[in-house]
Amino acid sequence: MSAAPSSVIASMSDRRKLTLFALMAIGQFMALLDTQIVAASISDIQAGLAAAPDESSWIQTAYLIGEIVMIPLSGWLSRAFSTRWLFTASAAAFTLSSVLCGFAWSIHSMIAARALQGFVGGAMIPTVFATGFALFEGKKRALIPATLGLLSSLAPTLGPTLGGWITDTLSWRWLFFVNIVPGLVITFTIPFFEAIDEPEPSLLKKFDLIGLLLLALFLGSLQYVLEEGYRWNWLDDGTIRAWAAVSLVSGVAFVWRSLRHPSPIVDFRALKSRTFAVASLFIFVTGFGLFGGIYVLPLFLARVAGFDARQIGEAVFVAGLSQILIAPLVARLSQRADPRAMLAAGFLLFALGLWMTTYVTPQWQSGEFFWPQIVRGLAILLCIVPATNMALGSLAPAHLKMGSALFNTMRNLGGAIGIACINTWINDRTNLHWHRLAENLRAGDPKVQTSLQGIADRIGTTPGDPHTLAILARTVRQQAVTMAFADVFWLIAVLFFGALILIPLLKRTQAPSAEAAKEAH
Repeated sequence: MSAAPSSVIASMSDRRKLTLFALMAIGQFMALLDTQIVAASISDIQAGLAAAPDESSWIQTAYLIGEIVMIPLSGWLSRAFSTRWLFTASAAAFTLSSVLCGFAWSIHSMIAARALQGFVGGAMIPTVFATGFALFEGKKRALIPATLGLLSSLAPTLGPTLGGWITDTLSWRWLFFVNIVPGLVITFTIPFFEAIDEPEPSLLKKFDLIGLLLLALFLGSLQYVLEEGYRWNWLDDGTIRAWAAVSLVSGVAFVWRSLRHPSPIVDFRALKSRTFAVASLFIFVTGFGLFGGIYVLPLFLARVAGFDARQIGEAVFVAGLSQILIAPLVARLSQRADPRAMLAAGFLLFALGLWMTTYVTPQWQSGEFFWPQIVRGLAILLCIVPATNMALGSLAPAHLKMGSALFNTMRNLGGAIGIACINTWINDRTNLHWHRLAENLRAGDPKVQTSLQGIADRIGTTPGDPHTLAILARTVRQQAVTMAFADVFWLIAVLFFGALILIPLLKRTQAPSAEAAKEAH
């Protein structure tokens, strides 16, 4: 992309620079917030749209898929149309698609609108980082990774809290209508700021439409397999086998075409840097834990604890609060400490926070999740900020913008796969624990008789009454579900702990320099 004359940026006052950056950061925050703003309100949306329980996870997954396809594409689009006009168009389309979500009349219309919302909003995510480095110098530039790292982790963390409050106060449709005012403000103000880069319309002649179709086909079919596979016994089902084959073939074809095309949608040359490649794996795992952790806790509180949207929102608020408290410390550490040590500390703390929840019981309420959420909230910025600095600081200037898009794609792809894996694990482990518990429920077992007698005394029936047996069955099912959630927390903790073996492969790097950031624009 052609850089704007340095005099253009130099002539901007600090106030205009901060205002422009703040507006773009708000757009990024909106796009990331909407990933999880529905998390605490899934049951309400499901009821409002008369949807089946197994369809509801697509309300979040469809949004992530749309984002994943757009984020790598945004690097190319910003070069072709300029950052200013791409961001404006993205904000306008995001606002319109939010309205469509709010007026959804069925689960299928909601899923389609959410996929569109994620796709058009995805362009607002990766462009902010390079813009911040182009606008600021010195200490202000050093705060960019910490600021955007806080927003990228705080937005999905606060999503369930804000969403629960909105649903309880107004209705679930306002989860999407709240985007209208900030979306319009961004749409009608960004065009009046100075251009920080110039468009290259000639790139439109080189647009890789086939590559885009392959990318969408690869990610879409992959997510379908992950979402639906466990319901149909994976590759034993012909449809799942077919879509798995489509995902594999289109994925290989997309990589092959991207390596050969003169103007690829995703520039895989950034992966030649070992540090960038390894840091991208770390952000993939971080996305898995960030989005997956935010998804699984509201799910437990709804299914097992019986919380409503407002209660779920209040329960998960503490994680966002701890992120805000640690942000200034992480900002200072990012300028002084070895990022590899910060990353190791972050992953250890996140694994510890998850490990603390492996002792979950059906009686756990929000209080028992307080300290595990505090620990995870403190850890997440220690995962995101050093990984971002090492990844983008390891790239040549010409690869910075496309590398940023690829890096952000890895984080969201981790989140999308994480949610799909969590649903699979919960289903499989629940069935496993149910069968194991049921095998031990023998009619003559003294413990079973004691339980039945206790239930009978409580509801005024006999131990052999169908109502008594039904309550025992529900109790066993609840215990099986709880044990499945404990297994999920354990599996994610192991994933974070296991990722630490990659730390020695990283080289210590700093955030991109001013010259690199400007050349990328």
